[in-house]
Amino acid sequence: MKLIISNVSGVPIYEQIKQQVKAAILSGELKEDEALPSLRTLAKDLKISVLTVTRAYTELEQEGFVVSQVGIGTFVSASNAELLRDTKRRLV
Repeated sequence: MKLIISNVSGVPIYEQIKQQVKAAILSGELKEDEALPSLRTLAKDLKISVLTVTRAYTELEQEGFVVSQVGIGTFVSASNAELLRDTKRRLV
């Protein structure tokens, strides 16, 4: 998964990350139980604050797209099949 961040788009960076991860999950690019990059790794790669990545991951977790496990990492939620169906229905 490759994330592209724009500093001039007017959309907050955490929101850009969140939208791109959601799109990758909905398209099937990210599968159930697949690990997302660690907070520090993603922040370093994108040259942004760890707090920005934390906010994006936290909001994704609150929406049910990912599950965070302390000391292990953040993974695509295995229980998001119903959520995916509802989201796709709304898009249609």
